[in-house]
Amino acid sequence: MLHAIIMAGGTGTRFWPASRAATPKQMLSLVGDQTMIRQTVDRLEGLVAPEQTLIVTNERLVESIAEQLPELPAASIVGEPCKRDTAPCIGLAAMLVSRDDPDAIMAVMPADHVILATDKFQSALQQAAKMVGDEPDKIVTFGILPSYPAEIFGYIQRGEALDTASSYTVKQFREKPDAATAAEYVAAGDYYWNSGIFVWRAKTILDALAERQPATLAHLQTIVDAWGTDRQQSVFTEEFTAIDGISIDYAVMEHATDVAVIEAPFDWDDLGGWQSLTRLLGTDENNNTIVGKHLGLNTSGTIVRTSDEHLVVTLGLEDMIVVHTPKATLVANKNDEESIRKIVKELEALGWNEYL
Repeated sequence: MLHAIIMAGGTGTRFWPASRAATPKQMLSLVGDQTMIRQTVDRLEGLVAPEQTLIVTNERLVESIAEQLPELPAASIVGEPCKRDTAPCIGLAAMLVSRDDPDAIMAVMPADHVILATDKFQSALQQAAKMVGDEPDKIVTFGILPSYPAEIFGYIQRGEALDTASSYTVKQFREKPDAATAAEYVAAGDYYWNSGIFVWRAKTILDALAERQPATLAHLQTIVDAWGTDRQQSVFTEEFTAIDGISIDYAVMEHATDVAVIEAPFDWDDLGGWQSLTRLLGTDENNNTIVGKHLGLNTSGTIVRTSDEHLVVTLGLEDMIVVHTPKATLVANKNDEESIRKIVKELEALGWNEYL
């Protein structure tokens, strides 16, 4: 049976000040009227039942996610007591779904991606699930045909074509490159952007963690042994906190040998920062991307996000980011967008937690 595992524990610091501890990126309506996590769940409708959908987030978001997704059973929203990266998150999910479905196939995805054409997305998941069903040890991921030499995405180099349409062996995974390397990847023609979406059997990922991360798996087993008892939360907190965080890429993917990549038939963006809005929403006649009420005079190449109730006026700005929220306002040069993450660290150091 196909299960959807939605990872919703990120903080989205590059979207500060809209993204905050209580309302991280996946809880925002950045593209469209619905929040990112609502869009992610809606995208699975008709393919994966609510009972086979598991959301792993941080514990402070459980209540607000449950309010947004009332169709999900309470047990389908798991709140981690602390952040330990994606390998423990996925390992725990694999153990939980395996209790009732030892042959479970997992479609693992982040909660904060923009994916257009739901029908194509579902068809791609079905194709991947069939590949895994036919070859139980196989891991399948999705590659996005690059439209420009992006430095903000990881890359997948494809190998030989497989029998299944638009699918290939994976030659290697590459971390986020510098500008020159990204240009080389795109020019080579055999690299994809790494979507971060995977399909595999729960048993496959648990076997890999047993081999590569046995200490992590031991902690997770203790957690699952206490699941559903009156000791669940105390054991969860104690054991999960003791885990050394590691990403699924380092823990499993860089060691895996039977990996296939499907060239994604759907449009995709992981919304890495404010400039993503320009890619997705386009620009006006002055090359500005505007969300909300704005008056621009001699303003070009600028991103403005506000509400319809609060007017932002810009005069003489070029290549800037302006984001207004009730508690904080950001004014930044677009070329320094990566440094927005440093703002959060500075606010933490100052003890200004009301702005986090």
